[in-house]
Amino acid sequence: MAAEFCHVHNHTEYSLLDGANRIPEMVARARELGMGSLAISDHGVMFGVMEFAMQCKAQGVKPILGVEAYVAPQGLHKKTGREENQTYHLLLLAKSLEGYRNLCKLSTVAALEGYYYKPRIDHELLAKHSKGLIGTSACLGSEVCQALLANDYKKALETAAMYKEMFDEGSYFIELQDHRIPEQAQIRADLIKIATDLKLPLIATNDAHYLCK
Repeated sequence: MAAEFCHVHNHTEYSLLDGANRIPEMVARARELGMGSLAISDHGVMFGVMEFAMQCKAQGVKPILGVEAYVAPQGLHKKTGREENQTYHLLLLAKSLEGYRNLCKLSTVAALEGYYYKPRIDHELLAKHSKGLIGTSACLGSEVCQALLANDYKKALETAAMYKEMFDEGSYFIELQDHRIPEQAQIRADLIKIATDLKLPLIATNDAHYLCK
């Protein structure tokens, strides 16, 4: 029997200047489509998590709590240089209460210590608070995907291997997206190859910022 599909990469109005989903309508739409669960993964923040969880409970949908974190590869305390060169995206989802607590810790430190244009974490902080979390290679803005776009398969493979070791067994996924963006098609075969080489599971997502097309 085929596994049930649900959206696990979703941005709400709490992804400021980016997401257009209103939480009650987003949950209602998932229920309308017969989806038993749904995730929230706003950019760098968890401000919408409480409202989301309550709406899911009220509408009979299982909430999956997460965040699309901004990762500062040079460390969260480095605050120089151009903003767009400072962060990569990383999707994080809680699979347990411990994972939720770690998400809260990561988001708090990102805002209070790592903020530089955006709330940021780094590899060291994530390694300390990765228990109970699921991580994915995320969108084109991730470390893995950016390395592939730069034609550096070795770096992409090493980065994915680092994250595989950072998370619990079976909890780091290679994420595939198809929004008819040429760059996504360009790196898809290499993403699948990384998953094969490292024996990582694959996940297909739609980086949803709107309720309908």
